Amino acid sequence: MSSTVSINNKLSRRVLIYILLCSSLLSLVSISIQLYSAFQKDIVRLNQQMDNIESSYIKSISTSLWDFNAPLVKQQIQGIVNLPNVKFVEITTGFGKIYQHGDAQVEAMKTVEYPIFYGENDLGVIKIVSDYEDIYLNIREQAGFIVMSESIKTFIVAFFIMFIVHWVVTRHIYHITSYSQKISTDTLDTPLVLQHRNEHTDELDDLADAINNMRIALKNDIVKLEEAENALIKLNGELEIKVYDRTAKLAASNQQLQQSLDDLTLAKDQLVQAEKMASLGQLVAGVAHEVNTPLGICVTSISALKEKVIELNGAVESENLTKAQLTNTLALLVEYQEIIERSLNKAVELIRGFKSVAVEQHTDPEININLAQHVNDVVNTVKTLFKRKHYTINLSVDEQLNLVTYPSAWNQILTNFLTNSHIHGFEDRDKGEIWIEFTNKNGFLTLLYRDDGKGLSADIRKRIFDPFVTTKRGQGGSGLGMNIVYNLVTVKLGGTITCLATEQGCGFQVKVPIAEKAHIA
Repeated sequence: MSSTVSINNKLSRRVLIYILLCSSLLSLVSISIQLYSAFQKDIVRLNQQMDNIESSYIKSISTSLWDFNAPLVKQQIQGIVNLPNVKFVEITTGFGKIYQHGDAQVEAMKTVEYPIFYGENDLGVIKIVSDYEDIYLNIREQAGFIVMSESIKTFIVAFFIMFIVHWVVTRHIYHITSYSQKISTDTLDTPLVLQHRNEHTDELDDLADAINNMRIALKNDIVKLEEAENALIKLNGELEIKVYDRTAKLAASNQQLQQSLDDLTLAKDQLVQAEKMASLGQLVAGVAHEVNTPLGICVTSISALKEKVIELNGAVESENLTKAQLTNTLALLVEYQEIIERSLNKAVELIRGFKSVAVEQHTDPEININLAQHVNDVVNTVKTLFKRKHYTINLSVDEQLNLVTYPSAWNQILTNFLTNSHIHGFEDRDKGEIWIEFTNKNGFLTLLYRDDGKGLSADIRKRIFDPFVTTKRGQGGSGLGMNIVYNLVTVKLGGTITCLATEQGCGFQVKVPIAEKAHIA
């Protein structure tokens, strides 16, 4: 491997940087320890120097002071100042005489004072002031030499360590990387071999063995993959044939299912229409029965009236008419006329309500209606179906509420609710109570319908709006009534309907958006 490759190797560069950083840090620590040790030694030497001054100079100075030999004293303190690190010396005698030499303004780093005795006589005090300038100068000289020697040593050690790491590790890693980059399906037969290796194996040899094992496993996997691919191609061919056959069969089955679905849809539509017509037929039968009563009274009253008119004519022709006979006959005629008028009005009212309900069941216009009047018409018409029953129907409707809606939808909804209560809820009962409550709030019309009948089981309540769900299966019930109601509420009126879980009887809540019109004055 060329030196250029090894130098440009990222791992070699990082190793070199880490070695330099660690070596530099250790060198700084070593230099600091050496300089600190040298400084401490110089301080010790300075202290020893002060002790030497005390033992060597103080005795001779005391003799010179005792003899009042001032020139000798000045010469002696000058000799002390000439010593290393000593910058100023001052002698203060007990007679007030002061001898000094050196720089008195120097920044004192160490100051010592020694008493001067001649025999037992106290002659004064000598003060010696020193600084660390010479010590610092010596430290700087040593620091330059130490830094230079440590730097050279650091670079030499780093170079040799980098060379050793390169020779032992990085050159093999580069070779492994190069081999891994060049490996392909065409070179799987070429093994990875590390050059110039020792007999003893290490992690690099383990890595090379792992790569070779992976190469062999990959080669075997490729062979297996090719075999599986060939098998898959063959299987795909077989599957395409099967899919074609199954698709043809599925298309035929779908055609049959579509035909069956169309037939079922037609049958359901016919059943729904039959259910609506059956409901209308029941209303027709009930109303016809109710109309027969006032019409029969009218016929009877007219027959009696005709007889009285004939009698009156006969009396007039025979000139036997008396005032009392005329008065009685006129009174009877008035009575018959009132009976006929009341019966005809009742028949007219029945016909009007039935016409309102029946016509709107066959037409679907969205018109403006008075809700209270329309609900009363529907209830009065449906009541003809169970006039022999003693049901109490409680209505709660705002009589001034006008709205634009589909009256035919409300006809069918209320009719189905009432007939279900009559047929299912009040089965085998002559009495029952029904509540019909309409509320208008926040742009929604809410119908709350309840009865105190037998109620519904939980299973039926969950499926009540599904088609063909009935508790009268085999007894004439089609199971389409509540499904029709659900479709009217959700599709035609754009609202929601919920079957309520009540403690007694059955309940429904219908909530639809409305467009309210002006109240009737």
